[in-house]
Amino acid sequence: MPLEANAEQLALHLLAQEFVEIYAHHDADGIAAGAIIATAMHRSGRAFRLRCSSRITPGDLTGEAGVLLCDFGASREDLPPHVMVIDHHPPRFDGEFHVNPALAEPSGGGEVPAAGAAYLVAQHMGENRDLAGIALIGMIGDNQACTGANRGILNDGIANGYITTGRGVLLPGRDLAEGLALATRPYLAGISGDDAGARKLVEECSSDGKVSLDALLSLVILRAGTSAASGALEFIYGDTYTLEKEAISSLHSLAAVVDACGRAGMGGFAASILLSRRLPGNEAWEALRSYRAKVIAAIRSAQPLDVDGWYAVGDTSVNGPVADALVLAREGERPVFVFSPGEGVWHISARCPAGVRMDLEKLIRDLARSCDGDGGGHRCRAGATISDRYLDQFRKGLAEATAA
Repeated sequence: MPLEANAEQLALHLLAQEFVEIYAHHDADGIAAGAIIATAMHRSGRAFRLRCSSRITPGDLTGEAGVLLCDFGASREDLPPHVMVIDHHPPRFDGEFHVNPALAEPSGGGEVPAAGAAYLVAQHMGENRDLAGIALIGMIGDNQACTGANRGILNDGIANGYITTGRGVLLPGRDLAEGLALATRPYLAGISGDDAGARKLVEECSSDGKVSLDALLSLVILRAGTSAASGALEFIYGDTYTLEKEAISSLHSLAAVVDACGRAGMGGFAASILLSRRLPGNEAWEALRSYRAKVIAAIRSAQPLDVDGWYAVGDTSVNGPVADALVLAREGERPVFVFSPGEGVWHISARCPAGVRMDLEKLIRDLARSCDGDGGGHRCRAGATISDRYLDQFRKGLAEATAA
């Protein structure tokens, strides 16, 4: 069934519910998707409760109320059939109400995140085109290209005056210095994590209150270019998106704030920013600074393991962003795997560098299942959680699968 038809079917079903429990994955894409549906529900006079979580199991979905999962659930085969799902991960859930570009014919219009799919659903629930900027949070959060359905959502926002495009620095922050100091994608060795140094760098490139971006970018590349692959530097400067309706006008900054809050256990706070379109004081920015500081510390302390591309980090709350950063330092090489310990478990994040073709989703999912764990994701970005009893078995299987 085409993606639009699936979206309309789910929208009509949501409008028929008296109350819906919305569970959103705790990253930028999931929280944005949940906020879009919650806003559409509120505007249509329907009751809901929105909660953010790092993972979901069938045991969490008790009761008879309608349940909607945003940005997770698609890959599970054990969900109750009455559950509704908006996701973009490989589909194994066969419930009646499942909006997923991977199910669409022939291809769903190209890459689109869960937030983008939620936006399509919301358009069949009422006039919700002003949510285009929130939908694009998923595109930025999941590192997608602005093509296909993503481009269509952007065009909606531009045409209706909700989004303005331009060119500029993409690093999240309240100003250029903060953006440089908080940079993790890419990680800028000698700059990231150094507030005073980043501010001094900007001052060196300023005259009469104006910053020479050419000079600044040249210095950044000279100082940090050796720590990242050439393609990683493209994430410093490029297409910008100004959101006219949201609490933070920079799409890249808003996506980073939402993601940081969600991963730091403040998913409800992040959702409230998107629902209210208000920023309460500096709490959100401080959450971003605190979380990015943890990521930068973990990148600096990541320990290479005995297999090329394998690393260990001590902080399990940041192993995904650390993997995102480390993979950008590699080009045309092996995948990156980051291992971090939890309470009786190990968390593994897997990333493919540009130019490496490997189905990490299938590899990680199958290995995790063979180790009595849980895993999945996307072809180039995946993750797993396994019991510490199976760590050696998992590593052995991973080494054998990636040996070629």
